[in-house]
Amino acid sequence: MTPITVETLPAELHKAAGTVTRLLSTMDESSLTGPSELPGWTRGHVLAHIVGISNAMARQLEYAQRGEKIELYDGGMEGRTKAIDLAAGHSLADHTASVTTAVNAAVAAFDSLEPNGWQAPISYRDGTVFDGGLALWRELTIHASDLGMGYGPETWSRPFCEHLFSFLEPRVPADYKFVLQPTGLAPLTLGHGGTSIAITGMLTDIAAWLAGREPSLGSLRATAAADGVDLPDLLPWPAGVPAQPAR
Repeated sequence: MTPITVETLPAELHKAAGTVTRLLSTMDESSLTGPSELPGWTRGHVLAHIVGISNAMARQLEYAQRGEKIELYDGGMEGRTKAIDLAAGHSLADHTASVTTAVNAAVAAFDSLEPNGWQAPISYRDGTVFDGGLALWRELTIHASDLGMGYGPETWSRPFCEHLFSFLEPRVPADYKFVLQPTGLAPLTLGHGGTSIAITGMLTDIAAWLAGREPSLGSLRATAAADGVDLPDLLPWPAGVPAQPAR
């Protein structure tokens, strides 16, 4: 795997932001109230969440540059949920303005970093600004697919899928070891348990499954001791904040 670095991440953020704004430009008012790929959420809810996480990450950088830390969401998870519910029903014009402003501001904040700024500590996961940049990349990319507008996990890049494998390894139950076998690529092992399960399929399908999304290409299968088995249950998403980790 080729890891994402502070030199390569900004370009990935721009690509992800461009995908979100491009999909938004194809919507009409009726699209907003249609169901997203996330249970119980309309596309309006997903767009409101994209605004929230973009603003939250920009705020992490603002405080980090002053040598300070602040919680991810204003008002914590309760504030996050309230803001999403309030904004979900906004008009297309309002969503377009808020999403564009928030996403562009967040990406610009990362663009403006000095080389040593990427290692400044933030409260998100008790990590660094670089960790925040990776989080924004994940959020924009995955939630673009959650909009259900024809840009599913099958469009995720190889670097993004490989990043998800590393980030989502904590979802592997302690008793298991997953031997990921993406079609045409070298195998990769996640977890350290005694029970080995091979997960075979397209790279993007494996990444989607690990991320709690529906594999788009239908190629995924699991085997243990050469016998077909059900795909194993996964542990919760490794959330940086409590509650509703899959979103």
